[in-house]
Amino acid sequence: MPNEKRSLQQLIDSTPNLVEHLYNDTLGTHTRIRFDMSPVPIEVSNWRDEQRAWRETAVLFDQTHHMPELFLSGPDALQLLSDIGVNTFSGFRPGIGKQFVACNARGQMIGECILHDLGGTYELISGKPLLNWVRFHAETGDYDVSYEVDEATWDNTTGSRRNFRFQIDGPNGGMIFDELVEGEVPAIPFFRSAMVTIAGTRVMAFRHGMAGHRGYEISGPFESQDTVRNAILNIGERYGLRAAGQKAYFTGALESGWISYPIPAIYTGDDLRAYREWLPADEWEGRFDFGGSFCPANIEEYYTTPFDLGLNRVVKFDHDFIGRDALERIALQPPRTKVALAWNSEDVLRIYASQFSDGPTFKSIRFPASDYAQMHRDLVHTPGGDIVGLSTHGGYTVNEGTVISHCIIDDEFAVPGTEVVVTWGEPNGGSRKPFVERHEQTTIRATVHAVPFANAVRDLKRSDFVRN
Repeated sequence: MPNEKRSLQQLIDSTPNLVEHLYNDTLGTHTRIRFDMSPVPIEVSNWRDEQRAWRETAVLFDQTHHMPELFLSGPDALQLLSDIGVNTFSGFRPGIGKQFVACNARGQMIGECILHDLGGTYELISGKPLLNWVRFHAETGDYDVSYEVDEATWDNTTGSRRNFRFQIDGPNGGMIFDELVEGEVPAIPFFRSAMVTIAGTRVMAFRHGMAGHRGYEISGPFESQDTVRNAILNIGERYGLRAAGQKAYFTGALESGWISYPIPAIYTGDDLRAYREWLPADEWEGRFDFGGSFCPANIEEYYTTPFDLGLNRVVKFDHDFIGRDALERIALQPPRTKVALAWNSEDVLRIYASQFSDGPTFKSIRFPASDYAQMHRDLVHTPGGDIVGLSTHGGYTVNEGTVISHCIIDDEFAVPGTEVVVTWGEPNGGSRKPFVERHEQTTIRATVHAVPFANAVRDLKRSDFVRN
């Protein structure tokens, strides 16, 4: 049934300039920018030592609160996922995880999430725009399915969550996991899962990680979170494990190269009008906050394809799905790709120095995560001034000793070692967002690097990285 709330389409129709509205007047939907939205501490000890832990010993992340989930079931559930997902579903079964990706008919990203087959029920984790897309097709398509949504904590009216979710990572993470598991420890390849017992609680262990080591994501009944967390901390103490807060957690992707939450390509196009009329305006799509030096007049300039985000490996043309024809054409020669940018340290220091001088004051660089909007995009150009890409999430990691950002860049400039320039700060003194101070724009020199940026993560993906 159509939603009775004000729809996203009604918001668009009543807003003279949607980009200007999202750039200036929304506060965002995610604790990545607004730490106050989550009960997870900002720091448990200090973010620098918490970052070091995933490189030197082990780290415990609490992922319980910031990721919404959707549970899809029914005879047609797999068919629905196959009809909208660019992934192959050949051989998909319990124990196999997917980085599930969906696009519109033009091959532009709706979103991505993690997908598990729980045996008759499919669990989709994070990626709220994609969860909404699945819900829409479940309700309006000819599918015999049902679903249940478990919202992120700040949007959750129940005051609880269905599952807790912890991640153990770092070089000692595998040894901690081996001691935690009661009974025989299963061999779990990367991006695979198995049911195990920890502290008397039956949990799902998903082999995952951002640091290039044998990391595990552990999920189970929400009411057992303290029991399992305490068991992890007690055993982990002997291995130098540190619990980490939000600051450290949201910089983990800097080393692994993941770009979270691409802008869903749903705001334009007559073919998507029915979706926008179904989607409430108070969903995430109507509350995203834009920021950075990139502020186009047309929201379509924010749209991306899976190839822009380095997701080539998950696109499989072995089935029919929304956007297949367009992606087949784009796949012949993708115009853009994903790289990492290492920011010039002298320019970073110059920006800090501007806070203590009588000259122009530049936009401060927040540490450890430098992005100050959920949909942060900065212009990237050649030293001669030609625009060649967009810098996205960025920040500092003590493990690499530099500021890193992810960048969607024209393919010809994606060669490691290429010198580019990032425009830092917003035009016209900055937007109206309350957490953006008055400032002047400046530039930061940067060098193109391959992704993942960290050698340890690249080595892992070369050795046993399998994701379909």
